[in-house]
Formats: sequence, C-alpha cells, structure tokens
Amino acid sequence: MADHSIFDDGDDPYRPIRVGDPGPAGDAAKWGMLLSRFMRIVALFWLLQGLMHWRIVLMAKQSIFDTMPQNAAFAVLFFAVLDLVAGVGLWLATPWGGVLWLLIASAQIFLTLSMPSFFIGGYWLIGVNALLILMYFALTFEAGRDFDAQRLRERRRRRDKTARAAPPRQPPQESKPQ
Repeated sequence: MADHSIFDDGDDPYRPIRVGDPGPAGDAAKWGMLLSRFMRIVALFWLLQGLMHWRIVLMAKQSIFDTMPQNAAFAVLFFAVLDLVAGVGLWLATPWGGVLWLLIASAQIFLTLSMPSFFIGGYWLIGVNALLILMYFALTFEAGRDFDAQRLRERRRRRDKTARAAPPRQPPQESKPQ
C-alpha cells in the first residue's frame, strides 16, 4: 500500500482556492474568505437576474418569440438559464462558477453596447459589471498570493523542524593503516 502522507496538497498546481476554515493559515485565509463572501453576494444578484428573465418568459401572454425580435428572445433565454447556473456556481465558490459568471458578465457588457435598452440601467450596467469583474480579479489574486505565501512558510517550518531534529553529522573518521 502506498504511503499517502508524503504528498502535500499545496504542491498540487490544479488545486482549487481554499476558502472557509482558515485552519493553521490564520490571517492568510482572510482574502480567501473575502473572495467567498464577494462571490456569494454576487451570486444573489445573479440568481435574482435569472429569475427576472424567467419571469419575462413565463409571465408573457404570448410566446416571447412572437412578441420580441428573435435575437432578443434568444438573449432572454440565454440569460434566464445561464444566470441561474452562474449564480449557483458563485454561491458554491467553485472555479467554474467564477468562469461562467465572467462569461455572462462579459456577454451583458457586449449586449448592452449593441442594444442599450435591453437591460434596465443601460450603460450603468457596463460600469457595474466592469467594477465587479475588477474586484473579482483583485480578490482572486490576493487569495492566491496569500495561499502561496502560507505554503512557503509551512515548507520553511517543516525544513527547519527536520534540520533541528536530525542529529549533527560527525566528520568521517580516517582509517589508519595497520
């Protein structure tokens, strides 16, 4: 049976960002916690947006494809489905949730530039989305940097502990010919 204790989770380059219980990291998890809270707040807004789009689809007296231009009707369905999926991914603080949210926010920006009256708020929505995207990148950067700094401190502590625990080396004895 393989000894799994030699593997360090911090050595995995494909690891997700660790949020939640700071454990031995202490203050290093502060940015991860802020990122998690930010993602949950944005998730609430995106879930609300998705529900508002579904309201348009479900409360219409006629099919939205009969009353709206076809590209606008497809956009409503696109955002109705993907806003909810992105909101769930953000709430769970998963990497795919952040990526999907970035895709949706970028799509909102481009759609607002092409059809300013599609979303409530028009050009203000571009500024809000741009600000949220910048905040997300800043928090993600700081959370990753804190995790990497903590991992380096842990490695240094382990190396120092093993160096102190090892007995001092004796110089090799010269053998005298007899």
